[in-house]
Amino acid sequence: MPRFEVGESEAGGRLDLAVASLAGIPRSQARRWIEAGCVKTGAAPARPAQRVRFGQTLCVDPPEPLPTQLVPEALALAVLYEDEDLIVIDKPAGMVVHPAPGHPRGTLVHALLHHCRDLSGIGGVLRPGIVHRLDRGTSGVMVVAKSDPVHRAMSEQFRDHSIERIYHALVRNLPARAAGRIERSVGRHRRDRKRMSVRSAVGRPAATRWEVLRRFPKSGVTLLALRPETGRTHQLRVHLASAGLPIVGDPVYGRGGAALGLERPALHARVLGFCHPGRHQRLSFEAEYPVDFRGALEQLEAREAESA
Repeated sequence: MPRFEVGESEAGGRLDLAVASLAGIPRSQARRWIEAGCVKTGAAPARPAQRVRFGQTLCVDPPEPLPTQLVPEALALAVLYEDEDLIVIDKPAGMVVHPAPGHPRGTLVHALLHHCRDLSGIGGVLRPGIVHRLDRGTSGVMVVAKSDPVHRAMSEQFRDHSIERIYHALVRNLPARAAGRIERSVGRHRRDRKRMSVRSAVGRPAATRWEVLRRFPKSGVTLLALRPETGRTHQLRVHLASAGLPIVGDPVYGRGGAALGLERPALHARVLGFCHPGRHQRLSFEAEYPVDFRGALEQLEAREAESA
């Protein structure tokens, strides 16, 4: 039975949030596990809303995964690496990671089930193998687990922040400094539940480091390298917008609309590095810029050349 120790980021919060964070699963699934008696915190029955304390041990005995009812689909996949334990892919912008309302088919999970035939069951019947996710509009490198032990090991690395993650983003405005760090809690927006906010009534600690790669003064745009220290929903997009550096093309947290030929947020997961759970060696993967992101950079470069 897997055991997890409550850390500083989970201490004082709800049990379902702690289990979701520590086990690397959605909060709704954590709640179901708790209500089914799969989570033990002591002699008394565990409740989703109960508070956890720093250093507390949570015993989690996941139920046997249900067989997925998803129909595999022969969709194109850009595979960067694959072995018997995991697969690393370069997700295109526009592809949803897993089934959700409005997206019952054509997701990355459907494509992976066709390619791999089997994935870990920890993520549940709709999210098999999914250790982490990228927003629909975000392109770049992702890792997917093929077995439950590998899923747990990868989730632990994400939880311990030992994963190397570097994103590149085109943002509006020109920061005065060459680098910085944004540390603001992120949670659900008070009025719009589909959005996240740094002014949420119940936010979770979040931090993002940024570094200027290139300024484009004529366009008022900057290329940033981003290193998230935590993994909150929409964290990069929310943090940058709160700092006055909204991502170009972001329809929710920026000005939206097509910009520089981009019809999605100019955010790309460039680098992903981790320790392989089975081989115990450090691996690092880099996803090249997709056509639309590269085209936007070329437009910006051309404008700067014209002003020289």
